[in-house]
Amino acid sequence: MTKPTLYGISGSRALRAIWGMEETGIEYNHVSTNFAEDAKEQDFLAINPNGRIPALVDGDVALFESMAINLYLAKKYGKGLYPNTIEDEGRAWQWSVWGISEIEPLQMQVVVQKLFTPEPKRDPKVTERALRGLERPLKVLDDQLAQRPYLLGDEFSVADLNVAAVMLLFGMVGIDASAHKHLSRWLDACYARPALARARQMGEG
Repeated sequence: MTKPTLYGISGSRALRAIWGMEETGIEYNHVSTNFAEDAKEQDFLAINPNGRIPALVDGDVALFESMAINLYLAKKYGKGLYPNTIEDEGRAWQWSVWGISEIEPLQMQVVVQKLFTPEPKRDPKVTERALRGLERPLKVLDDQLAQRPYLLGDEFSVADLNVAAVMLLFGMVGIDASAHKHLSRWLDACYARPALARARQMGEG
């Protein structure tokens, strides 16, 4: 049986899918693919025509988008990662989409200002508005996690993986979520997982 192949580097959004792959515990091929040059090569564009990472090839299946890759990996290979009921499956999709629609756009405004905009050209108002905007979804998440340890119940699942993976940039750009105690507890638990530690070591070259 051919092993799945994951393309990307951990110093990018591909870390989300590398983390997901590590959570499954299966053997896989990792191709260190950067987003500047490698992802624009014709061979890679045949896998992901968007020219972005991550991408996954598993037999005849080629996938892009980290949330979709993780949902696929969890359902096919993840022992205990994927929900057992259709109701929780819907909630896992819900939280995965929520992470990239409610958290990521505001988070990326802060990332662009702090990491990609020269200091003289930064607009503090953009960052301030984004941080204010984040307070609403962070409260939604905190309220959810006040009711249970993880998003779907007592155990870590692909829903937690996907949302926590989106929020990995919080620490890098200094977004402080410590006022939300349930959210902070959950993030600490997610980020302490050995699979994430292994993923961070993959493909930095």
